[in-house]
Amino acid sequence: MTARTTAPPELTVTDVTVRFAGLTALDAVSFTVAPGSVHALIGPNGAGKSTCFNVLSGLCRPATGTVRLGDADLTRLAPHRIAALGVARTFQNIVTTQGTVADNLMLGRHVLSRAGFAAGALRLPHARREQRAHLDRAREIAGLTGLAAHFDSPVALLSYGDRKRVEFARALCLEPSVLLLDEPVAGMNAAERARTVEVVHAVRAELGLSVVLVEHDMGLVMRLADEVTVLDFGRAIAHGTPDEVRRDPEVLRAYLGTGAEGGEDAA
Repeated sequence: MTARTTAPPELTVTDVTVRFAGLTALDAVSFTVAPGSVHALIGPNGAGKSTCFNVLSGLCRPATGTVRLGDADLTRLAPHRIAALGVARTFQNIVTTQGTVADNLMLGRHVLSRAGFAAGALRLPHARREQRAHLDRAREIAGLTGLAAHFDSPVALLSYGDRKRVEFARALCLEPSVLLLDEPVAGMNAAERARTVEVVHAVRAELGLSVVLVEHDMGLVMRLADEVTVLDFGRAIAHGTPDEVRRDPEVLRAYLGTGAEGGEDAA
């Protein structure tokens, strides 16, 4: 597996505000994702987490504020251009195509293709070489995410947890510097959640990328995240390490609640 030789660029969100028909979904939200870190966004339903992810991935443009990846301004770029600059995203709901795991992962390599449609259709030698290289890399990523044994299997025959990992692996196939994970363990059982935590640790260690995580499983957040930003009604009410955030009075009031410790132990 090829590791990153340089640190990924810093992802900086500055005073981002999003409004929908008079409703403020994000209100001057700012945070910074340090290179190579796992940064979690948490908050109750309706806090603005998904809207924030939509801004980061180009699906939603803010009324004001900026999003920068290193020197690149992502604020008003189309999703495919943001992906090409190194930001990949998974979604809450599984989005897979018909076909095998390999087929799905190769979709993630499409943005990296240089041979062109005509060369690929004509199966010119350089296009075939590039295709083999992409397939080899997809196989490596399948191994890193625990899908090696299923590489040639139809996605439809996989378990729910494995299909979620296909989505994860396909995002990695874009070779991102920043990976946006939108509720990666939603709907999983305890064993699948534990396996996903292992995969995220392995990906971070092997590839050296930054991870931005939205997740309701507070146990997972506390185990994975280096930094946490807490949203409530579209505002960022706290930033800090997991231990700092879990003790913050505003967070306890707005989100974690008195049952948070028990919920974490059960996760």
